[in-house]
Amino acid sequence: MKLSRRNFFTLAGASAVGATMISPLEAFYARAARGQVARGIGYGPLEQKLPVNADEIAGILLDGLDLGSTPCLELPPGFNYTVISVTGQKMDDGNRVPGSHDGMAAFAGPENTTILVRNHELNPNPNGAFALPPYVYDQIGGGTTTIVVGPDRRVEKHFVSLAGTIRNCAGGKTPWGSWVSCEENLTLPGSGGATKKHGYNFEVPVTDDIQVAKPVPLVAMGRFNHEAVAVDPDTGWVYQTEDDGNSCFYRFRPHQKGNLRSGGVLEALVIEGMFKVNTGKDFLKYKNTPLPVKWVKIENVDPATNDFTASVRFQAQSQGAAIFSRGEGASYGNGLIYFTCTSGGNVGQGQVFAYKPNNYDPNIGTLTLVVESPDIEVLNFPDNITVAPFGDLFLCEDGSGIEYVVGVNQDGELYRFAANAFNGGGSEFAGACFSPDGHTLFVNIQSPGITCAIWGPWNRKRA
Repeated sequence: MKLSRRNFFTLAGASAVGATMISPLEAFYARAARGQVARGIGYGPLEQKLPVNADEIAGILLDGLDLGSTPCLELPPGFNYTVISVTGQKMDDGNRVPGSHDGMAAFAGPENTTILVRNHELNPNPNGAFALPPYVYDQIGGGTTTIVVGPDRRVEKHFVSLAGTIRNCAGGKTPWGSWVSCEENLTLPGSGGATKKHGYNFEVPVTDDIQVAKPVPLVAMGRFNHEAVAVDPDTGWVYQTEDDGNSCFYRFRPHQKGNLRSGGVLEALVIEGMFKVNTGKDFLKYKNTPLPVKWVKIENVDPATNDFTASVRFQAQSQGAAIFSRGEGASYGNGLIYFTCTSGGNVGQGQVFAYKPNNYDPNIGTLTLVVESPDIEVLNFPDNITVAPFGDLFLCEDGSGIEYVVGVNQDGELYRFAANAFNGGGSEFAGACFSPDGHTLFVNIQSPGITCAIWGPWNRKRA
């Protein structure tokens, strides 16, 4: 019988992880370990809503639709939102807001403001740079924008903060207060107008001053199809995903904690006793089992060509690194590094893994499959992920049909929190992140490029 996406979800849990950690999701792991099916309606049924600031954005057209009279989101009762930034708006530095809004993080700003740093997943474009040397990496592509949001959830200032990079997909915030923006692209000089190699991470300072970061590629973190990063605050080590059908999961250990430019060691995850295992195929047999892992070193972190046999991925898999199906979003929370595999699992509709470092020896850890979609109607290509201040996971879908933000509550139930209501709802959600005070969830509708700020009764019981 086909599973109803609205009514129930099947999870692959991690009982031993739950038993060894103090986590708001402990009930989730225990429940899944007992083989129970998790059902939930979350905060309640979704309904289309206009943004609270509809009168302020009236007349702004996207895809031929007036934002002042067009619902962008479906939300549960009691929740509301503002539209705070859309493609084409003029910013304070004179540039227009670029399109393809993607990964994003929120930081505390002065006078109760929130500073958002947002990626733009733009393909190579010789006319795409938004700054001049030395503050542009290459005369091509996209980068990041920074948005200063006031306590009223309206924009106070916005500007370009990284320029000249390509396909800045996701990334991650650091405990020391910066944003790491990831290139999901391997363009070489002479191709598509590029003059430099691409496929790197870049660190963007968080500031409310109009400022473009000096673009320094973090070469030691590896040159590959980067997607997202998550930082363990205890060690300062950076965990990285790779968007490829047979990708790996990486760890970067900088020589100096908090200084990603200091160089370091790049490693790939190996599941002990399973040489080059493909987690996207028949991996449910390992559910509820925290698998021990080890890490192997990547010697050539900066391949000069795009030949597979020279790639970081080939080096990793030659040493037995586990294979993941399109590693994408990553987030730290509940003492774990969570990451998604968008097309992983037996039916290829997505997985969520949790990596748990050992409290006494960070070189030792376990990997556990915690969510696997059994059907497109249950969970549809989870991409970006964030851990809410109250412990729930929020997954941004990137599949076909109407896209949702799907939550996982503390009882182990998956629920729909938001739906894309704009122009058919077919564009992915991205960049979900909570404000430092935990009151606002910011999220992007990638195309045509809309950033929303959502608030409501977060502490309400999720049924």
